Amino acid sequence: MATTENKQVVLKSYVDGVPKETDIEVKIGKIELKAPKGSGAFLVKNLYLSCDPYMRGRMRDFHGSYIPPFVPGQPIEGFGVAKVLDSDNPNFKPGDLIAGFTGWEEYSLIHNTSQLRKIQPDDSIPLSYHLGLLGMPGFTAYAGFYEICSPKKEEYVFVSAASGAVGQLVGQLAKLHGCYVVGSAGSSQKVDLLKKRLGFDEAFNYKEEADLDAALKRYFPKGIDIYFDNVGGAMLDAALLSMRVHGRIAVCGMVSLSSISDPEGIHNLYCLVIKRIKMQGFLQSDYLHKFPLFLEHVTEKYKQGKIVYIEDMNEGIETAPAAFVGLFSGKNIGKQVICVARE
Repeated sequence: MATTENKQVVLKSYVDGVPKETDIEVKIGKIELKAPKGSGAFLVKNLYLSCDPYMRGRMRDFHGSYIPPFVPGQPIEGFGVAKVLDSDNPNFKPGDLIAGFTGWEEYSLIHNTSQLRKIQPDDSIPLSYHLGLLGMPGFTAYAGFYEICSPKKEEYVFVSAASGAVGQLVGQLAKLHGCYVVGSAGSSQKVDLLKKRLGFDEAFNYKEEADLDAALKRYFPKGIDIYFDNVGGAMLDAALLSMRVHGRIAVCGMVSLSSISDPEGIHNLYCLVIKRIKMQGFLQSDYLHKFPLFLEHVTEKYKQGKIVYIEDMNEGIETAPAAFVGLFSGKNIGKQVICVARE
């Protein structure tokens, strides 16, 4: 049976703080390009891999989360787009394109099909968009904004990490809903992107603001109705002070935390009481019954030119460690994707 080399991205050992490139390595393994008979599995060639901040949580030795940790010495796994090469599963045939959990490697043998979906090729939508706009980050934006934030027309919306994979779509959905939208980002280039390409009403570079409370009061003199929080920390603390009565906060991520095992506290939670604020954490997987509606809605708006999506594409699986680690210092502009192969 034919075997071939298989480049794999492997976690060396568990990580507590912010991941470094040296925590991850690219190794060369071997794989048989055949799905074993009777296994019910199928073999895929991975085309695109998704770099997502939640993966950092899987790099620590903690088993109390909603998803188990990675196994040191084994390939990292995450969302990907792949092409089926060989199959022992009647539901997946050679040539099928799929999106879902796969290994960070050139070829993967997939046994668990519970979070996979087939992609119908569409010349007007890049395949990689099924990792961003039409994938987990896009659906996170959709579920968080509509299900958690319950937006109303003309409300004031603030989005942190607004040029990232999730934030850029939240802002556009809010604008299409008739809201006033301000985003924060970490560079002047990203601020320009938010205002000139993504249609935000205003945007600011949080690194240039010595006082985040003052900055938010400047951009929201009447207060914030909806805060879509991707960062936690000092920005969440400041936003609490500017929330309006009956405001809503969707807690999507805490990317500002330098160490999950030694987190910083939030000081202004008393605002939840006096302003009757609803603050809720969520996972997109809680709302998967809404995924078909999301896919239809966002695909239509994209094809109409009412939504744009910014990707940051790295070429080659060898670039994976740097691409992933770059998420935590804001190196990426838009959704970070690794192109492993173009079919």
